[in-house]
Amino acid sequence: MSDPLQALALVCTLKPSPAPSSSVLIADQVLDELASHGVKGEAVRIADFDIRPGVGADEGEGDQWPQIRRRVLDADIVVLATPTWLGHLSSVAQRVLERLDAELSNKDEAGRPAMFGKIGLAAIVGNEDGAHKIAADTFQALDDIGFTIPAQGCTYWNGEAMGGVDYNDLPETPDAVRETTRTMARNAAHLAELLRTQNYPAN
Repeated sequence: MSDPLQALALVCTLKPSPAPSSSVLIADQVLDELASHGVKGEAVRIADFDIRPGVGADEGEGDQWPQIRRRVLDADIVVLATPTWLGHLSSVAQRVLERLDAELSNKDEAGRPAMFGKIGLAAIVGNEDGAHKIAADTFQALDDIGFTIPAQGCTYWNGEAMGGVDYNDLPETPDAVRETTRTMARNAAHLAELLRTQNYPAN
């Protein structure tokens, strides 16, 4: 029997622990849905670490990205969870994507880019619009790096325009968000299992 698939949620809220976070909430919901398909998961709140600017795998003394990078390399599914700020993904999420850029030159034992065979997902929250633009930017970046995006690989919630209600203020998860998250998790687990069985060709 093969080891279970592994998922890692990179939570890119601007708030360090233990502050309540809508990005943490939606990331946990994604991991719960993945768990229903036998996927083991963990979430990492990036704001709790000292992630230095740069596009290298290790930016020197004090940089804590290498320990997170190791978890990314061990994962089959990577979820980028981000809030919406001024219509864009958070600065924390942008830094994560910049650090992942180093993996373009990292190869696996067969000579493929190291992220080949890994699934990339997006989970976006915000009390302003911007989720579709953030998903487009995130998916382009993840695709460039080598991740595979499954069908309907994004779940999101946008609050009412000009409103002040956050996702973690809601009394319950909206049905549309719940169903979208469920579909995303099902498709991601299915595709991850296929790629584990037969990864992309090396040549």
